[in-house]
Amino acid sequence: MFRYNKVTFDRSQMKKSVAWGDCISCEFDHLPADFPELPGEFRNPMSEYMNCVNTLGMTLFELLSEALGLRKGYLKDIGCAEGLYFVGHYYPPCPEPELTLANFVHNDLAFLNMLLQDQIGGLQVLYQNQWVDVTPVPGAMVVDFGDMMQLITNDKFKSSKHRVLAKEVGPRISVANFMVPANNEVVTSRMYEPIEELLSDENPPIYKRTTIKDCMAQLFSNYISGDRSSALLHFKI
Repeated sequence: MFRYNKVTFDRSQMKKSVAWGDCISCEFDHLPADFPELPGEFRNPMSEYMNCVNTLGMTLFELLSEALGLRKGYLKDIGCAEGLYFVGHYYPPCPEPELTLANFVHNDLAFLNMLLQDQIGGLQVLYQNQWVDVTPVPGAMVVDFGDMMQLITNDKFKSSKHRVLAKEVGPRISVANFMVPANNEVVTSRMYEPIEELLSDENPPIYKRTTIKDCMAQLFSNYISGDRSSALLHFKI
């Protein structure tokens, strides 16, 4: 499935200025992707790119499963990587970058994000209460965990709070590739909880059982109210 989402903002509901950028998103419920409805000039490179990203994501999930002491296909088998959500960001030059951000402070919700960014820079991660620049490396992707990965690993893998600075130079272009469950009613209602094999008397569950749907609802509720804290706080035991 190919979907274009245009996001609009109701300024009366926002407690801060609107982010300085635009985006296009595509959602894939099954891979490999083919996109028969798209023009060939766009379809072929898009299909090749998304299939390569999916292969990389699956490899990362296998390595992460083993790093947790689980069998190789564990994270894939519990439904962490049935779909792929792609977001292309376009951040034009900003004449007054001190007045806004290109992308506000947030934690990703997905299990895994593989970010491809250009050389303009601007991405920052919060580390020990300090904002740290994530300097672009040619040919490299930035990989970070989302809230759902933190939940199921019971804080063994933690999601990163990050933002993107507005800049006078640009445009800055980046592509975020989120590994997610498939987008259908059955899957979005599936329960997720800390993985049993990672728990013990010394390491009890930190989070309640919940669904992707409920996590998304909490995330959007936070955004509308101007709250940039992680949606996970709502699901702590």
